[in-house]
Amino acid sequence: MGSETAAAAAPLKIPLIDFSETAPLKQDSLEWDSLRSQVREAVEEYGCFEASFDGIPADSLSAVFKSVKELFDLPLETKLKNTSKIPLHGYVGQWPSLPLYESMGIEDADVLQKVEGSTKALWSNGNPAFSESIVSYTKQLSVLDQMVRRMIVESFGLEKYVDEHLNSTTYLLRVMEYKAARSCDEVRRIHPHTDKDMITILYQNGVDGLEVKNKADGQWIKCQFSRTTSFIVLVGDSLYAWLNGRVHSPVHRVTMSRSETRYSLGLFVVPKAGYVVKAPDEMVDEQHPLLFKPYDFVEFFMFYGTEAGLKSANALREYCGV
Repeated sequence: MGSETAAAAAPLKIPLIDFSETAPLKQDSLEWDSLRSQVREAVEEYGCFEASFDGIPADSLSAVFKSVKELFDLPLETKLKNTSKIPLHGYVGQWPSLPLYESMGIEDADVLQKVEGSTKALWSNGNPAFSESIVSYTKQLSVLDQMVRRMIVESFGLEKYVDEHLNSTTYLLRVMEYKAARSCDEVRRIHPHTDKDMITILYQNGVDGLEVKNKADGQWIKCQFSRTTSFIVLVGDSLYAWLNGRVHSPVHRVTMSRSETRYSLGLFVVPKAGYVVKAPDEMVDEQHPLLFKPYDFVEFFMFYGTEAGLKSANALREYCGV
């Protein structure tokens, strides 16, 4: 009875999938097939999973967090120069509803020339060490992204779309700071939301706070990074739309109770400008009617950045739902 009670009271956890010790991982191998099955089950049932991935050396992780702290130490008037034509892709902060939160965006974060151009807006002479650490981190983590998305696409029998899908995206690296609260009372930092991209891969500085809403019963699952090499992979609305609802795009939030500053890196895999998100014909049938009209991701995100879009309970469905 006691063990049954303990089991019933055990907190929910998102799946842990181990991508370590598998390189070079060959397609069509037993290891690949096993991981692909685990990924497919996780994105269907939870829309996310913890990925243990040792493809980024510890010194690279240390370097990128050093760069992130350096970035947030800049004066506010300098940080405000981090701008983008796309809403929420540049500096975000100074919001009355989120007084302890700041974030900044680095577009095309795997392209050194683009990152160097962005840094010159923040440092007059540029910052080579910063640029190199950002690009190195993004390129190394892109290996995990491309592996995961290839597995997802393959698992639905869409092999002929793999290259097109992988080439349709670019990388936005958002760096986020959640300042320490003055009290230890639980403070919700980021309101519940879904991501709008294809895939998001999150890493943090050891301070937990991410919670994901369970698809099955609506409970909030606390995401704990169980290893120093752990990343959280989240499905975004655009992958949900492209696969016509076959995967889950999870609602998530950040809630913290520790009086310690949290730094987080979010690698957002976003469709390129001009790319139209359209479900393949193979994903639409009588049992799975079309959920969304084809849409240009950037145009959708422009809508999402408006007051109406931000207030919408389901911005994508409001924008182009069938």
